Amino acid sequence: MSDASIKAFGDNLPCPTFEEPAFVKPKPLNRSRVAIVTSAALHHEGDDQFAAKDTSYRILDANRRDVVLGHWSPNFDRSGFAEDINTVWPIDRLFELAQQGVIGSVAPRHLSFAGNQDETMTGLRLDSGPAAAALLKDDEVDLVILTPV
Repeated sequence: MSDASIKAFGDNLPCPTFEEPAFVKPKPLNRSRVAIVTSAALHHEGDDQFAAKDTSYRILDANRRDVVLGHWSPNFDRSGFAEDINTVWPIDRLFELAQQGVIGSVAPRHLSFAGNQDETMTGLRLDSGPAAAALLKDDEVDLVILTPV
């Protein structure tokens, strides 16, 4: 599949609309707990890999670096990840920002989804999305960095 055909496919996907969109003014950055949510299908060694049409998520422990890239798209360039996991999951940069006082703290758990999905309305929107949000809320996460892949 070419980049042009992938872009054309994405241009035709429906985007949900929400009658009452939610917005919460966040805490100041230097007091905020930050988590990463990625769509690179990352998981730790020994965890279940993502399967086709898998709308679940994997939990990434902030203190572990045994991260496996499970993204299976032929259009995904893995060379940056092979060189430095922070290109996809910038966990070390978050710890540096916390140490410098730029952010309040790094969340203990981060989330990974398989981003190359064609069915998102029921699986992600109604099941794993709310479950993931609840997990982040339980961890008292104030802000999320999205790393779309």
